[in-house]
Amino acid sequence: MRACVCRCARVRQKAAFSLMTRARARQTATLPVSGHAVTRSQRRLERVTAAAVVVTLGRWGHLCCQGSNTVHPRNCNNLHTGPECLEMTDNIASDESGLSFTPLVVIELASNTEEDAVKWLTKRISDKKEDGGADLKITALPRAKEDLSKENRKLYLVGASKERLLLGAEEVGLVKECSDGPMRTFTCSNRNSFKGFEDNKDDFLSMAECQYIIKHELDSLRAKSETMIPGYPQISLYPGKSILRRLQSKGILIQIFPLHDKEELKKLSGSWFGQIKFSFQPLDAIRHYFGETISIYFGFLEYFTFALLPMAFIGVPYYLFAWEDYDKYVLFATINLVWSTVILEFWKRHCATLAYKWGTLVRKKEFEEPRPGFHGVLGKNPVTGRDEPVYSSTKRHLRIYLISVPFVIFSLYISLCVMMVYFVMEQWVLEYHSFHQSYWSSLLLFVPSIIYAIVIEIMNRIYRLVAEVLTGWENHRLESSYQNHLILKVLVFNFLNCFASLFYIAFVLQNMHLLRQSLATLLITSQIINQIVEAFLPYWLQKRYKRRMHSKMSQIIKYKELPWVEDVELETSMSTYFGTFDDYLELFLQFGYVSLFSCVFPLAALFAVLNNLTELYTDAFKMCRVFKRPFSEPAANIGVWQLAFETMSVISVITNCALIGMSPQVKSLFQSETQLILLVAAVQHSLLALKFILCFIIPDVPKEIQTKLARLEFESLEALKQQQLKRAKEALNLK
Repeated sequence: MRACVCRCARVRQKAAFSLMTRARARQTATLPVSGHAVTRSQRRLERVTAAAVVVTLGRWGHLCCQGSNTVHPRNCNNLHTGPECLEMTDNIASDESGLSFTPLVVIELASNTEEDAVKWLTKRISDKKEDGGADLKITALPRAKEDLSKENRKLYLVGASKERLLLGAEEVGLVKECSDGPMRTFTCSNRNSFKGFEDNKDDFLSMAECQYIIKHELDSLRAKSETMIPGYPQISLYPGKSILRRLQSKGILIQIFPLHDKEELKKLSGSWFGQIKFSFQPLDAIRHYFGETISIYFGFLEYFTFALLPMAFIGVPYYLFAWEDYDKYVLFATINLVWSTVILEFWKRHCATLAYKWGTLVRKKEFEEPRPGFHGVLGKNPVTGRDEPVYSSTKRHLRIYLISVPFVIFSLYISLCVMMVYFVMEQWVLEYHSFHQSYWSSLLLFVPSIIYAIVIEIMNRIYRLVAEVLTGWENHRLESSYQNHLILKVLVFNFLNCFASLFYIAFVLQNMHLLRQSLATLLITSQIINQIVEAFLPYWLQKRYKRRMHSKMSQIIKYKELPWVEDVELETSMSTYFGTFDDYLELFLQFGYVSLFSCVFPLAALFAVLNNLTELYTDAFKMCRVFKRPFSEPAANIGVWQLAFETMSVISVITNCALIGMSPQVKSLFQSETQLILLVAAVQHSLLALKFILCFIIPDVPKEIQTKLARLEFESLEALKQQQLKRAKEALNLK
């Protein structure tokens, strides 16, 4: 750890010296003639640049400087040389900024927040646990006297001591690797038995884990005997109410977000997307910085891209040599059906391996608290015994079935109407082309599909916004219930909106040529739109962010403002990452394009691979350069999206079998259409049976992981027995 700090400090020292040299050069160019004036100017410049050097050297380094003693630069006679000074740069930065801890989390309150509320909140955060506080360190963000910003932002920095973080790790049930190999829940009493703690290393907890612990402690902060928020008599409180959720629901708390670690982010960016190379994603590094939820998404994106390669390689020769003979796609469709089942089952195994390695597979699920927006009549929770809002499930169901369901049905009707308009346009273009037979009329054949694809994307995004508002209005108590209802609404609409036209062409019009053209146009157009939104737009935002940062730096030099303070304020202005919902939705629709009509457009897998290769870099770029750092969230799998992909796989069996049965050559083999329908149904059921047999044969968790989990459970039961036996002996001795 000492060597790591020295290396990082030397890099920052070099940059700081460069800053001081340029500042001195500018000052020398404008020095007055008087020698005394020169001396005063030089001394003033040296004081300012020395402070800049200290702060530049001390930009938040790695995790665990928390709770360490600070050293003032005046006490260091050799500020710019010597390993001792380099090792203390993070602490020097804290002292120079007036802090005695390393900031990890930022809390932003509304600019018009009452001072009484601010004092009360900061006191509750810093109070000891036995007094009902969070036992965290908090201070207001230092601001320059000559504040150029007209915004009166109230920003507060939150951190914690190393001991407090270790206690928090035990409270949240963090799972770490032991020295003897297995993963166990961390306890402070057995801390020396965990790998990486035997030498009292400061990097035992990652920065993402520390920020997650702080977020958990802040969320656990509850009202005691307060009946209202100080300064806001109209906002009531009651014992057991989450303070931060109450402040957030009333608009007093604007946001809470973790700070980026510039050194770690630079290192991660270089290995992740700094250069174009064909290699595996640095999942361990992503998990270390962003947490398990983000790393599992990128693991799934990487896995799905590699899984598409066999279908892409098989699809190219089918496209080149057997395009019009749809009967030759029977084998291709069968391979596709088996492929869609196998990749999902093997993903479960791969995900279980990652989750065990990261300690989330054996981690106990926390008790879920009510959402910030949940409201109702004050009552008592029968599980916790605490007072909290209670809302009738009957009222919620009435809102769902009388408002939400009709809205979804109406939206689907609008989508079908737009689809029929598309077919009218398609018919008009076909008639125009058959009449003119020109090069331009042939290009015009693709225009309706392109317009329809753009309209689909616009409708999907508008519907998503309305669905979020509607799901929030349903007043779900838990965040998981809210997410499940939102995902269901969005998936139903997106599935029909994106694939209804393809089903209509395939099974009503039975026009395979138009189906192939529409599928290719919809897939390619949607990928282009997504790349514009996810690649070019973030690049433009990043360029804008850099220009703003350069402007801020010029203001720093002019007004002697602290660089790290500006970094915090700039991070506050960055976009917020709202989770992996849209990313998984994009992959879900892509999986549908590839699997549903594989025998019509075999190149779909190839286009999906090309899109995902770009997606890997653009998503990484957004996470590191465009968005605020999200809080780490523990996850052991992709959640409800696994069920969504498996459902799509089942539907693909039905569609591909139906398309094969509709081919002219297959129809010619049967004199009766009833016999054909019965055969197609039999094949469908046989393939579905094969699919479920494969699901049963392929275990979700590898045998090695199952053995480790069983051993862990055995050790837990044995420890519980020993503890009960010890208590029994003590009780007998007392008697």
